[in-house]
Amino acid sequence: MNNTQQDLIALEKLENSRKSFFNEINKIVIGQQKILEYLLIAILSRGHSLLVGVPGLAKTLIIKTLADVLDLSFKRIQFTPDLMPSDITGTELIDIDSQTSQRSFRFYQGPIFSNIVLADEINRTPPKTQAALLEAMQENKVTAGGKTYSLDEPFFVLATQNPIEQEGTYPLPEAQLDRFMFSLKIEYPKTEDEIAIVRGTTSKSQTSLNAAIKKSDILSYQDLVRRVPVAENVIEYAVKLVSATRPESDLAPKFIQQSIEWGAGPRASQYLILGAKAKAILDGRPSPNINDVNSLALPILRHRVLPNFNAEAEGLKVEDFILRLIDSIEQ
Repeated sequence: MNNTQQDLIALEKLENSRKSFFNEINKIVIGQQKILEYLLIAILSRGHSLLVGVPGLAKTLIIKTLADVLDLSFKRIQFTPDLMPSDITGTELIDIDSQTSQRSFRFYQGPIFSNIVLADEINRTPPKTQAALLEAMQENKVTAGGKTYSLDEPFFVLATQNPIEQEGTYPLPEAQLDRFMFSLKIEYPKTEDEIAIVRGTTSKSQTSLNAAIKKSDILSYQDLVRRVPVAENVIEYAVKLVSATRPESDLAPKFIQQSIEWGAGPRASQYLILGAKAKAILDGRPSPNINDVNSLALPILRHRVLPNFNAEAEGLKVEDFILRLIDSIEQ
């Protein structure tokens, strides 16, 4: 059996895994289908996600349920102003051997040593502690006490932010924002969904979840995403779209030059292609197209494109510019 046949078999297996995933997760999470699709794409693309929404919209529940359905280890870190970097990565403590009474340093792993890490209210802790996530998110490694420790794969950071209460918060630095593949806005549920939520959460019934995708399968699907072929015109389109967000670029239309302070970097282009690949195989297609790129442009670009003062003064949102840009780029 050649590699192409093996990939086609893996594609069929992924389709069944996707159905099982949504069947299980929808037992607990009502609505938010688009968010769940984005999170699954991010996991297969080896990306991280930032969830932004007001309190009470089940951000934490979504992430906890995701870990249960994917049969992955899960740790939650509540970010507070007094949280230290060692509270995330781990710390070295003195151990005493009970037989020899010799003392030695031993590293105790922090909550970052997990498959899925929930960084709850990440903007409530100082930049020094936020930076402790940087190496882990980029390199899948942690350095402590002069030693480097590898993190177990798959490794997926899901951070949450509350957009309302900004007092006493520390906005994420651009370098760290860029590490997140997606910035996802959690909206209020539809009326019928909210009725189902209230009915389900105020009754005595309990729902048990089954693991829909095994850890080993997730790793194989991640490798499959990397092997998916992409047409040259799709790659060129993704790069042109990202380049057009930069006001100094020759490809930037006039409204971008007038209203954007700075645009997205090359990592956005990489994530557009990786995300398009993952979306394609989740939909049962062997290769992505330009529509896949466009469907992911908003969550990938919204935290990488910064409107200038004039745009903010006029009440214009970054999402408006991205959608307008998609319409203006030649396919």
